[in-house]
Amino acid sequence: MKIQALYSIFFFSVLMGACEPKTEEFAPSRGEADFYHYVALGNSLTSGYADGALYKSAQAMSYPAILSEQLKKVGGGNFTQPVVDNEDGLFAGKLFLDYSLDCNGEFSLSPVISSGNPIGYPLAIRPVGYSVDNFGVPGAKVAHLIFPGYGNPQRLQQNPPTANPYFVRFASDTGTSVLADAMKQNPTFFTLWIGNNDVLGYATSGGENNTADESITLEGNFHFAYETLINTLTSNGAKGALANIPDITSIPFFNTVPTMGLYLDENSASSLNQAYHQVEIFIQSLGYPDFGYGFQFKTGYNAFIIEDRNFPYQVPKALRVRQAKPDELILFTIPQDSLKCGGMGSYNIEKQRPYGIPQQFVLDEEEIAQIQNAVKRYNAIINELAIQKNLALVDVANLLQQAKSGITYDGLNFDIKYISGGIFSLDGIHLTPQGAAIVANYFIEAINKQYKASIPKTEITQYPGIKYPETIPLKK
Repeated sequence: MKIQALYSIFFFSVLMGACEPKTEEFAPSRGEADFYHYVALGNSLTSGYADGALYKSAQAMSYPAILSEQLKKVGGGNFTQPVVDNEDGLFAGKLFLDYSLDCNGEFSLSPVISSGNPIGYPLAIRPVGYSVDNFGVPGAKVAHLIFPGYGNPQRLQQNPPTANPYFVRFASDTGTSVLADAMKQNPTFFTLWIGNNDVLGYATSGGENNTADESITLEGNFHFAYETLINTLTSNGAKGALANIPDITSIPFFNTVPTMGLYLDENSASSLNQAYHQVEIFIQSLGYPDFGYGFQFKTGYNAFIIEDRNFPYQVPKALRVRQAKPDELILFTIPQDSLKCGGMGSYNIEKQRPYGIPQQFVLDEEEIAQIQNAVKRYNAIINELAIQKNLALVDVANLLQQAKSGITYDGLNFDIKYISGGIFSLDGIHLTPQGAAIVANYFIEAINKQYKASIPKTEITQYPGIKYPETIPLKK
């Protein structure tokens, strides 16, 4: 996905007193599973993608890499990743946190695109030259993992491309699939976290649904591809853990820009009321005498104005607007300067007309319902197959739900807020190293329960969160 999540609650207490401390003994055990050769399949969340890029240090702290270190304590072997030997990533777009000057001349803490030197084409798709155990492919949907030729570089030239540059790097040959290469490793244990991208592309495009990557996967197609994955991965007796899909509409990418974010002073509220009253008079003159927006702007915070794709009257596009509803979502990718200084979401003074936030930056109620219903159907399929095959089910959906109200892990507090929440990286979709460690521990909980194992958890405090800038700029 470029998606996806997430956390658990773990309390550790040490009793201090005059008497000698008593330590509870914990004997690591593999239980009923064999972790000697572990492989991980999935998308960007599995690969270690973070901050809008796949780069070396984040990849080294992917949740499968963290999990594999814990599995070594119960008989697990080495775990090889297709290493990106660059801190700026394979392609441009890596974000870092810094102070930037906005259109009002004010400094604010925000994500900034790195000016570093990503590897880039053609070196970025050069084969790594060795077999791997982490089969996380950024951008992959469930069907992509079983698609032969998904790692063929020639397919990258097609329009649209039918291959993936991240898989091109470590595909064993041009005709193979992610699943086929994973099976070549003869895994004794696997994890699978896939399906987020089957709705995420639709969501991050504002539901515009312009390409195959931006459409919601049909339930039947999802079921076929996922069942194929499970049947194949378990065909040689391997055990594994399946992670379900969280409610992606809850992640920071969709919840950082508040719907009720249009702040107006008394004069601005009065001016907007007058401006929209004039627009109403104009629309009535076009033959809709009973038309009225019903807007009532007030001093303080108001709902932003958005384009209305279901507007009931045939009027110029710029006039087809409404106020956003409280449960609708504004995307992280909305142009901030247009929102702050250009009138987007309120009124375009220069052109003297409404300026609704374009649909590609909004998820309305209908689109949110489509996403959430699809996720429920996918999760029902994942749950059913986990039961059929006696596999561990990692309920990441429940983990994200818990995190909405905040969770504590190793003495640290986490939630799903952007930056301050500590779980999601700067792209608002993928995990920080601490978030990846929490997910790894959540996998461990499910695996221990299913296979009567005693895999020790990792310590979250060993992993970094978001790096803050060292200096604060002086006010202009």
